[in-house]
Amino acid sequence: MKRFLTLAGAAYFFAASAVADLRATGDLGVVIERETGSVQVINTSTPKMLSRIEGLGDLSHASVVFSRDQRYAYVFGRDGGLSKIDLLQDKIEKRVVQAGNSIGGAISQDGKVIAVSNYTPGGVKLFDAETLEQLAEIPAVYGDDNQLSKVVGLVDAPGGRFVCSLFEGNEIWLIDAKNPRQPVVKKFKDIGKQPYDALLTPDGHFYAAGLFGEKGLALLDLWQPELGVKHILDDYGKDDEQLPVYKMPHLEGWTVAGELLFVPAIGLHEVLVIDKHDWELVKRIPVVGQPVFVMSRPDGRQVWVNFAFPDNQTVQVIDVKDFNVVKTLQPGKAVLHMEFSPRGEAVWMAVRDEDRVMVYDTESFNETARLPAQKPSGIFFSNRANQLGL
Repeated sequence: MKRFLTLAGAAYFFAASAVADLRATGDLGVVIERETGSVQVINTSTPKMLSRIEGLGDLSHASVVFSRDQRYAYVFGRDGGLSKIDLLQDKIEKRVVQAGNSIGGAISQDGKVIAVSNYTPGGVKLFDAETLEQLAEIPAVYGDDNQLSKVVGLVDAPGGRFVCSLFEGNEIWLIDAKNPRQPVVKKFKDIGKQPYDALLTPDGHFYAAGLFGEKGLALLDLWQPELGVKHILDDYGKDDEQLPVYKMPHLEGWTVAGELLFVPAIGLHEVLVIDKHDWELVKRIPVVGQPVFVMSRPDGRQVWVNFAFPDNQTVQVIDVKDFNVVKTLQPGKAVLHMEFSPRGEAVWMAVRDEDRVMVYDTESFNETARLPAQKPSGIFFSNRANQLGL
């Protein structure tokens, strides 16, 4: 009888320990620690670090996507590394170095295919999300001389497709990956000079690529791709003095707030407001510096903006109701990235030169938490698993 009670007690102990270690994947996120090649796994509801995972290579321009069940994070490193991280077991599940210089990636609508966009060699590679087996390679060949272009602005789109842009090639590619071993590519040429990044509207309808080599954006209607790519905002700021661009602006899906797009203006200290119905410029909002990220709170009421050097210690908040800057914050030196909690009550900021992550309440603008981190850059929450284009 005594032995039975001992075994029962041990079983209870191990069961209690297992319950204590359980994590809800919807509560998880990843902070990139760029200089140490590591990531922190974090709890987003009760801000704290759960673990640190090392050995991820060059994370100087890293980005992350999540599996549909939110258990795995796929980290795209600048050195061409593609790493699959198990967020529940705090370990690298699988890692491959698939190129010499990589700039990001995406996961397919069904969660089965990982696509990676590469600078060197220029192109897109497709991988099995479970095993990281390479399924296909699509060289970004353009022009009569078959040159290779850097690939930027890669996003997932409905219908088992990916969309990307060729920086030197001045093209947008629509990749049908329903059969990922034999992808079909539709190429749109001469779309504008030097597309540098792109956004997909949250409904997956439009793909808009920013142009570094000329004014305006290139717009592709994914519901009607046969209509080709059209230019929008060709004339904005053409008579304004162009200021130095210290860091290329980034376009992301969260720059869409309701029926409006909020876009960083290249070479100007402005955020552009675009009406999604007719793609006309609605407003030019003056801000303190050159915007890098222009990100909308999930309810679309606020847009938060961070800036390139020498103004990268500042964050400004725009009220979408009247397009006014309603708050200017000084979180610290080098605010590199922001991420909203799934319902938008909080925003997390990576403050690289202060070696910390800071959390702010989006209504009161008060700081609510800070976490130590080693030169943090990107912050990514697992709710991205359920959003197109991120």
